[in-house]
Amino acid sequence: MTLRLLPMNFSVCQVADAPNFALAPYTFLARTEEEISLVCPGECVPEGCLNREDGWRCFQVAGPLDFSLVGILSAIAGCLAAKQIPIFAVSTYNTDYVMVKEEKLTEARAALTEAGYEIRMK
Repeated sequence: MTLRLLPMNFSVCQVADAPNFALAPYTFLARTEEEISLVCPGECVPEGCLNREDGWRCFQVAGPLDFSLVGILSAIAGCLAAKQIPIFAVSTYNTDYVMVKEEKLTEARAALTEAGYEIRMK
């Protein structure tokens, strides 16, 4: 399976309101009863975030993936968990995205390559 390493750094944010700006590519917004979360390229973070966690790098699973496929995200997460590498995952209609902290990127790439994943730069 092929993973694409996206070139930019990402931030995971908690915001008070859904940002009213044109969404940059690779921007994810989720709203629940308790919170609004925003994942976006670091340079696109809106002012006034309640909380933010910077320095994430993102692997995109080459897709689109069929909804009947089983275990893709689980396998990637398990591979990284075995090496004590925390992840933040986001799924879209077409594919999955797995983020790791910048300081764990080299370790993550090595673990995924060792597990048989092909990693390409986006």
